[in-house]
Amino acid sequence: MRLFELQTKHRALDARIHEMYEFPYQNHILLQRLKKEKLRLKDAIEHLKDDMIPDLNA
Repeated sequence: MRLFELQTKHRALDARIHEMYEFPYQNHILLQRLKKEKLRLKDAIEHLKDDMIPDLNA
């Protein structure tokens, strides 16, 4: 459930970032913040995916 929620937020941020690139006078500070948040979500998604895979060396 949490993974799906994070993936949905990640896709929404990606869409918003692409929308901002269409405007010639986009807010660069906001764009940087959105990109950082997108990367943070990506890391959280990868961490959750890694937790779902059992450790075979244990």
